[in-house]
Amino acid sequence: MNRTIRVVLPLMFVLAATSAWADFKREHTLKLEPGGAFTLESDVGDVVLTGRSESGARVVVTSDRDLDSDFEFTFDESDHGATVKIKRRGSIRRLFGGSESGRTHITIEVPTRSDVRLSTSGGSVNASRLTGTLDMRSSSGSLDVEAIEGNVDGGTSGGSIRMRGVRGNAVANTSGGSISIADVAGSLRADTSGGGITITSVGGELHASTSGGGVDVRGAGGRVDASSSGGGVTVRFAPGNSNGGVVSSSGGPVRVEIDPGAHMSIDASASGGSVDSDVPITIQGKVQNDSLRGEMNGGGPLLRLRSSGGGVQIGRTMEPAKR
Repeated sequence: MNRTIRVVLPLMFVLAATSAWADFKREHTLKLEPGGAFTLESDVGDVVLTGRSESGARVVVTSDRDLDSDFEFTFDESDHGATVKIKRRGSIRRLFGGSESGRTHITIEVPTRSDVRLSTSGGSVNASRLTGTLDMRSSSGSLDVEAIEGNVDGGTSGGSIRMRGVRGNAVANTSGGSISIADVAGSLRADTSGGGITITSVGGELHASTSGGGVDVRGAGGRVDASSSGGGVTVRFAPGNSNGGVVSSSGGPVRVEIDPGAHMSIDASASGGSVDSDVPITIQGKVQNDSLRGEMNGGGPLLRLRSSGGGVQIGRTMEPAKR
């Protein structure tokens, strides 16, 4: 009996010790007044940031492993902003799991009226309910943005990008996933080499480019430059939009929907199919099956349409322009 007890007790001690360091939590509140700037630079973790009515920046870091042995924490505050840094100490690995294992979460609350810069090498980034500029970067995760009253610049090399309700200009760039964006008041630039692009309602100029999927745009309020080498491209211009642009695909068909009352010049050609139009266009030059050049309502900004992977279809918007 005594021999058995001596064997079991050390095992229980090891398990208890492992559990103790595996549950990591660190909380810190920094001085940050509305209108200030907050910066996070982290080598680990998923990040979730939200705006709130109170002043101060509250940061909570949780993990299923001990971070103190592998990472150094720095919390700085000044009259103009607050900065949090979580940096790797080196390449030393723990006995129980390397520094790349486990799951770490960084939860942040800042005043709603703040300029924010977030960067992580270890996971996804989620930000919402801010009035100010937002810059977010990840090298291995997705980006998710919602309800931002300001400009947004987001980039990742390892995941998808989702944005909803941006009241300024927006930039979305990824080399590893799809892009889904809705309700941008200003201009938008969306680029990916690893997935498709879906965009709904953009007030300003739009640039969308992918080499890994199709492009689907609804409610384009300004000039459009949309291209794909991996799928078809569809652009639906908002009623009253006469800003033109360039829509092209080398991997599928091209379709645009235009307000019949728009004033634009059309230059369309297809090397993989025909060019067809459901809106009235005054043809210029020779009528051909695979190309069309002409004017809508006396002409205006140029809309260039190109497809080498299918045909080109010009349709009309579902609702008429408001007079």
